[in-house]
Amino acid sequence: MVHFVGAGSGAVDLITIRGMKLISKADIIVYAGSLVNPELLSFAHSDAKVYNSARMTLGEVLDVLKEGDTKNIVRLHTGDPSVYGAVREQMDALKKMGIEYDVCPGVSSMCGAAASLKAEYTLPGVSQTVIITRMEGRTPVPEKEKIKSLAAHNATMVIFLSAAKTKELQNELIEGGISGDTKAAIVYKATWSDEKIMRCTVGTLNETALQNNITKTALILVGNFLGDDYSLSKLYDKTFTTQFREGVS
Repeated sequence: MVHFVGAGSGAVDLITIRGMKLISKADIIVYAGSLVNPELLSFAHSDAKVYNSARMTLGEVLDVLKEGDTKNIVRLHTGDPSVYGAVREQMDALKKMGIEYDVCPGVSSMCGAAASLKAEYTLPGVSQTVIITRMEGRTPVPEKEKIKSLAAHNATMVIFLSAAKTKELQNELIEGGISGDTKAAIVYKATWSDEKIMRCTVGTLNETALQNNITKTALILVGNFLGDDYSLSKLYDKTFTTQFREGVS
C-alpha cells in the first residue's frame, strides 16, 4: 500500500494522528524535502528507507513507489495533498500498475496562515467565498483563471506559489478591480518556528515583499477579512430560529 500523507503546514505537531501513525509503520518514506519539516522523520522507525523527492524526477519517485506492492510506503507531501500537491499524476500511475493507495489529509498552509493571523476567511458582510489560486509560472494558468479575472469578484484570495512575483501580482490585482487600499498579508513559512507575518495593503504588497526579502515559501492573502468591519453571524443571533433553538424577538 502507498499512503499519500499530508505533512501539515510546518509545525511538527500539526500533522494528524493518522499521518503520524502511518509514518511510524512505513518501510519506505518519500518526502518533499524542499517543503516538509524534516523533524517529521523522527516518527519513522530506524529501519525505514527515506528518499528526498526534491532531488528526484517523477520517474524516479514512481520507481520507489512501485515497491508498494510488497511494502508499506508513505509519500509525504507538504500541507494537504489536494492543494498544489502534484499527487494526481502519481495516483494515476499507481492505478495503472495495480498498486493500492490511499490519502491521509493534512493541515494546509492556508489554514495555518489564518490561524497565525487569527483571521476568518469568510466573514459575514465581507466575503463568503475563498479563491485559492496562484500566479502563472512554469505551470500555466487557464485564461479565465488569471489573477486579473479572479480579482473582479473582490472575494477573499489565498495566493500560493507567487512570492517571487509580487510586482506582477500587485498590478494584476489592481487592474482586476481590487483597490490598492484593500488589506493584504504575506505569511512566510506559516506555523514554522521561523514564521514571519507581514501585514500590508495590495498597493504596498511588492514593497513589503522586497523590504522583507520574501521570494518563496510564503502565502499571500488578500481581502478585507483582514480588517475589523463585518456583520455578526446570523447563526448566533438571538432572533434567529434554528433546529436547536427558538429565536426570540
